[in-house]
Amino acid sequence: MGKIQLENTPLHIAQEKFISLFNFEPRVEMVRVTESLGRVTAEPIFAKISMPNFHASAMDGIAVKAENTYSAHETTPLRLKLHQDYEVVDTGDPIPEGFDSVIMVEYLRQIDEETVEITEPAVPWKHIRQIGEDIVAGEMLLPNNHKIRPVDQGALLAGGIIEIPVIAKPKVAIIPTGTELVKPTTNLKPGDIIEFNGTVFSSYVQEWGGEPIYKGIIKDDFNLIKQAVEEALEEADIVIMNAGSSKGREDFTSAVIKAIGKVHFHGLATRPGKPVVLGEGANGKPIVGIPGYPVSAYLAMDWFIKPLMHNFQGLATPKRNKIKVKLAKKIVSKKGAEDFIRVTIGKIKEQYIANPLTRSAGVTMTMVKANGLLRIPIQSQGYEQGEEVEVELYRPIDEVEKMILFAGSHDLTIDLLNSVLKRIESSFGIKSSNIGSLAGILAIGKGENHVAGINLLDEKTGEYNISFVKQHLRDESIVLINLAYRQQGWIVQKGNPKNIKTIEDLKNTDIRYINRQFGAGTRVLFDYLLKRANMLPDDIYGYEREDYSHLSLAAAIKGESADVGLGILSAAQVMGLEFIPVVEERFDLVMTKQFYESDAGQTLLKAINSKDFKSQVEAMGGYSCRDTGKIMFQN
Repeated sequence: MGKIQLENTPLHIAQEKFISLFNFEPRVEMVRVTESLGRVTAEPIFAKISMPNFHASAMDGIAVKAENTYSAHETTPLRLKLHQDYEVVDTGDPIPEGFDSVIMVEYLRQIDEETVEITEPAVPWKHIRQIGEDIVAGEMLLPNNHKIRPVDQGALLAGGIIEIPVIAKPKVAIIPTGTELVKPTTNLKPGDIIEFNGTVFSSYVQEWGGEPIYKGIIKDDFNLIKQAVEEALEEADIVIMNAGSSKGREDFTSAVIKAIGKVHFHGLATRPGKPVVLGEGANGKPIVGIPGYPVSAYLAMDWFIKPLMHNFQGLATPKRNKIKVKLAKKIVSKKGAEDFIRVTIGKIKEQYIANPLTRSAGVTMTMVKANGLLRIPIQSQGYEQGEEVEVELYRPIDEVEKMILFAGSHDLTIDLLNSVLKRIESSFGIKSSNIGSLAGILAIGKGENHVAGINLLDEKTGEYNISFVKQHLRDESIVLINLAYRQQGWIVQKGNPKNIKTIEDLKNTDIRYINRQFGAGTRVLFDYLLKRANMLPDDIYGYEREDYSHLSLAAAIKGESADVGLGILSAAQVMGLEFIPVVEERFDLVMTKQFYESDAGQTLLKAINSKDFKSQVEAMGGYSCRDTGKIMFQN
């Protein structure tokens, strides 16, 4: 197979030209109204009956002929006889023939079983629902290409409609490719990758009104993939090929589409998502080759499959809401491609703040954590910290406004805190960014986060956190609250094969160390331990290798790309690793007094002080909650 050269087509051009190629001829099917939710009408729907189909009482009371009550007055009450002057009616009852008004029961004075007295006249047709007040037989209930809502179902049934013609769901075939792919399991061998994109694609297809046809994993074999695509083109309206869309040795997507149809575009000016393939089969059906990296894949689904499916159903593709935000970090971009940056957004002092997440196309969790998306134009070199930009919202704005932005040091207890917080008040949530303790403190000072987790040891005093808060937040009214005490120690492989016990053991060049990032409290602690042992960073092989969380550090050791790192016991336990205790440190939360006193702050404090949170934290091991929730400092 010859060398593949990827194009660099701007996204908007590829979308416009590719999607306009297909004029779908939807199939029509009949469905019962009771099962029609979310379906799309194939033609206008007209009422068969009126609603109500008789004059009905709108209130409990009596039906009267209005002209016979005109003499009623407070000074000259009028008495009416049952079956002669009135009939008793309840809400929804037909109005007896000869009557044209209803007097509410509250305005009646009962004289005897058959006699009532009124003190004001009735008004013709008052409190009566006339025939067709809601729906008139023959009127259009719903237009064609209308997506059925619950209220629509009610109107249809009220209008005498039992079945309706709808556009058949577009069928979308999903073909994951890759010899390395395996079905979801916990028993993975080196090189195995769980195939989960197919499930995500299927769910998107269902969400957008379609019927997914999952074809199962196809190995990296040109003929097998070609056969699968040919079969899919026979039974589906749209075909998705997942992975194999780039220019590697076993990337067959483009070649397969060329062999059975035509490739219109291969390569977009986007980051991530560049190696998308857009083509069609010999029968004119669209084939979309989507990259295997999950972030690239999910964005490509949104760019192409979503509008294709909406076009098939005759619907406009919905647009996300947008808001203006201030960036908490500088974002660098390179001209020539449109960057798509996942962000977490919260509201601080009436200003929306966005924190960018990692830009890797393979990090699925950025899509889980993100509540917004920033698009950087193709000719832009990025944005400065503090600059105002526009972002698309992944979540409702009221949910964004309830988000509590955490930054600073990483700790597993913050995830537990988020769970407890949601049990106390489900509208609140925590979005955390692992940027290190010192950066977290600075972010509080800049108004870019609500809360920062910190574990900074003052070498001179041996005290944690307070001196750093005083130094960097002296112009702010600050509250420092203890979250927990935690054990820091050497995380090593099971059985401690390198026999690591003290920091001096790390001088051995055979031992590969993995560090935390500059500004992290754990990094500060490690540097302090080096000084105390009269050692230099150059004595440590791997000192310059950095990671941004305890879990990812432990994962590197679990994966045997490192032998040791300084971290917390809970991270070692999660990864099934050995832990050698070194020191107990204090992990605190710093926040402004304004946030502390806010509804969100007090709800967060309630979660911190709850028995539920404390018991879960201590059950993890390596933690003490003896001061949890205690104010350690305020100014």
